[in-house]
Amino acid sequence: MPLLRIEPVGDATLEDWRHVHNAIIPTDPLSPDDVRERVVRNRLEVAYLDDVLVGCATVRPPVGDSATATVIVRVLPAHRRNGYGEEFFAREMAHARASGARTIETIVLASNVDGLRFALSHGFVEVSRYLPPEDDDPFITLRLQ
Repeated sequence: MPLLRIEPVGDATLEDWRHVHNAIIPTDPLSPDDVRERVVRNRLEVAYLDDVLVGCATVRPPVGDSATATVIVRVLPAHRRNGYGEEFFAREMAHARASGARTIETIVLASNVDGLRFALSHGFVEVSRYLPPEDDDPFITLRLQ
């Protein structure tokens, strides 16, 4: 299996990261300015197989006295179940651990059945749900046990 090419989000990759995010989280679409703001606070990366966009990731490092990092890996449906999520997730977990995290969380939209299955199969358990106003699809926060 070919390895992914994973790149940090910058001017050339911002729209690709945004595309994946908005495709997988249609209830909370982000503008280019939203992504620019997030890249200042978080580690954002995109993954490609050759030149084909596969997914995006966010690592929110621990803040203040918190030792909790959030790792979110999104793989486009056409590329799931090929091991790309595993490869991408392992890399992002290493970044989270290197940032000093002792606890790892992830957030998955409830309607993303594949994402929930992936998180649960990797030892995450649900700790809370957030339902945005005027929405019926909650965000589920899961913690690695």
